Amino acid sequence: MTISNNQRRKMKSAARLYAVQALFQMEASGQTVDAVVAEFEDHRFGATYEEGEMAEGDVDTFRLLMDKAVDHQAAIDQMTDRALVAKWPIARIDPTWRALFRAAGAELIDKATPPKVVISEFVGVAEAFSSDGKEPKFVNAVLDHMAREAQPDAF
Repeated sequence: MTISNNQRRKMKSAARLYAVQALFQMEASGQTVDAVVAEFEDHRFGATYEEGEMAEGDVDTFRLLMDKAVDHQAAIDQMTDRALVAKWPIARIDPTWRALFRAAGAELIDKATPPKVVISEFVGVAEAFSSDGKEPKFVNAVLDHMAREAQPDAF
């Protein structure tokens, strides 16, 4: 079966969402990256629930984001801290946004995807978790700062 470019984009988008959820779960539960990755790949990708069917995620993108987010967490958190205002260090922000910044930071430091695409994709993820519509603007501003630091040549 051949996968269209549109389908591949959707799978990568789903992988980004799953990476944020998995990083959140790791922080909340203390599980290892290997345990969480296995759970997501075995039980979440393409699963069917009462609410509907979960999208099939791109396994390579998901694993790359998880590995880089974990391996480079300190550097990503420092980059995020520099993007946040002084009174809001990363330790004080909601764990959902911390997970999102770690996943996005992982993709930014990988440098395989243009920063504008990374920002757009993760702002889309933020919209899925946003309760009042303000968070995506906050996420956009922080990711723009992080992208300029991670890939200054792209701007």
